[in-house]
Amino acid sequence: MKKQQKRVYTSEHARAGIAAPLPEIETWENQYPGYEIEIRMPEFTSVCPRTGLPDHGEVIVRYVPDKVCLELKSLKMYMLAYRNLGIFQENVVNRFLRDIVKATNPVSITVTGEFTPRGGVYSKVTASWSRKRRGSSS
Repeated sequence: MKKQQKRVYTSEHARAGIAAPLPEIETWENQYPGYEIEIRMPEFTSVCPRTGLPDHGEVIVRYVPDKVCLELKSLKMYMLAYRNLGIFQENVVNRFLRDIVKATNPVSITVTGEFTPRGGVYSKVTASWSRKRRGSSS
């Protein structure tokens, strides 16, 4: 008879960090239509919600602004708030996407997280949103 393995990751782990309060992302009025902005944050850090070990990586935001642009200092403060937050890498990328869409209502946006390998496993997570699709995909 095969022994049933106890599940290590729980639903609480899966939801960790998704609703955590984070600093407000500020914006400023865009002056030009029809261009793309790329922002790279190579010093991203968060914490695995199960093990408590740090996750490191780079978060890349590419977006076409509409009426407003991201204010970079507030985006940096937003990113730094993840430093002690227990959250899975997949949720990091989708949370960034959700919060930036809410703050800026861009024409389109793609957020990519490229995370440092742990245990020989490399993770790259991409989520996108556009007004045409009105949703995210990976």
